[in-house]
Amino acid sequence: MTWNKHTTHAQDGDLVLLVGQRHKHFIITLKTGMDFHTHRGILKHDDLIGLPWGTQVYSHTDAPFYLFSPSLADVLRDMPRNTQILYPKDIGFILVTMGIGAGSRVIEAGTGSGSMTTALAHAVGDDGHVYSYEIREKMQKLAKKNLTRLGLETRVDFNVSDIGEGFPALNVDALFLDVRNPHDYLAQVRTALKPGGYFGSLVPTFNQVEELLLALNRSEFAFIEVCEIMLRYYKPQSSRLRPTDRMIAHTGFLIFARSVTRTEQPEREEKSEE
Repeated sequence: MTWNKHTTHAQDGDLVLLVGQRHKHFIITLKTGMDFHTHRGILKHDDLIGLPWGTQVYSHTDAPFYLFSPSLADVLRDMPRNTQILYPKDIGFILVTMGIGAGSRVIEAGTGSGSMTTALAHAVGDDGHVYSYEIREKMQKLAKKNLTRLGLETRVDFNVSDIGEGFPALNVDALFLDVRNPHDYLAQVRTALKPGGYFGSLVPTFNQVEELLLALNRSEFAFIEVCEIMLRYYKPQSSRLRPTDRMIAHTGFLIFARSVTRTEQPEREEKSEE
């Protein structure tokens, strides 16, 4: 399976996005000789292979679909899950704020269904690496399956372990915690982060934010920020533009900080007056 190759045409083995009426969408892997069955008819994979992205195609019942290469947001929304996942609105802000990009070495805990893992693996590229920790083996098996489907599994080390015992990976550029009690693991975080490295976490409630802020201030972290990302879509109709009926509002509080080393202010000798 191949995805995100920056090609102009759909090829055998590509992950593709089919968007039908009312934006109903499907993500499938193209395979020669296969058929894709929907409630609006059948699409033959052979008829899709070789078409330029953005082409309108029709099922055997003449239902229209558009053929696209899926974006990261498309992939995350379609991802099989057995827990709540991070939303693209939060993930994008996390990646930018924590400086995560090509070549970055990043730790995350916990893995969950692998949405953040996918975004991290996508961002760090072939020269970076992701170290993902999860205490529930069953949960991480699904994440591995999701990453393998996208061809990103080689960029990730999956670990089933208690992060209270520490992180084997050291001097990483960034570390993100999506666990219930992140304030309990800041000593382990400081050991794993490189000097000045980025820390981030997501928690859903005010009291968790308060506990984490107190712990960060005690553990030599600085430049602390707390925020939440709210996203509101609008109906794309020029004659009656207005917000859509539903809004993705509070999904969690994001907390960011930098690892620092505080030193004593040097004493200055007073200049004597001549």
